[in-house]
Amino acid sequence: MNSQDVILGLLHRRPLTGYEIKNTFERPLSFFFDAGFGTIYPTLAKLESLGYILKESVEQDNRPNKNVYAITEAGRARFKAYLESPMEKDTYRSDFLIRLFFAHYQDRETLIEWIREEIAAAEAEYRALQDGMPDWEPQMTRAQLLCAQIGIASSEAKLRVLREGLAEIERSSEP
Repeated sequence: MNSQDVILGLLHRRPLTGYEIKNTFERPLSFFFDAGFGTIYPTLAKLESLGYILKESVEQDNRPNKNVYAITEAGRARFKAYLESPMEKDTYRSDFLIRLFFAHYQDRETLIEWIREEIAAAEAEYRALQDGMPDWEPQMTRAQLLCAQIGIASSEAKLRVLREGLAEIERSSEP
């Protein structure tokens, strides 16, 4: 799975602008896939050069033209091939968890601050998922809803473990 596969999947439903694609990456896909404009636009250019998508420039009054991207039959075939390929093992990268793993090289106060910052970020992610559900749910398939529910449940579990861990570290004299 890569950004090409995800973008082809997004375009499979309907044509989108780069901005609309970015918004989808921010929510609801952010829990399990991340891409910014620095990835999206080069990927769109590559998909277009490969013949998987077409770009249409749409004129707008008093605004710059916007580009709308649509999937081609070749793109649909490429996306179908992705869906039928063997499933890849999930990978997870976390700067916080790497620092936590090596926290014994850091002072206790810094460790506590890292955990508090991670709790704040996790709370924001959880709220964003919860707040977005009323808007997303009516358009979601059952499988998409399952993705969102996994994100919410994972966020809840992460918050619980972080809060319990912070309380334990605060009671202890060592990290």
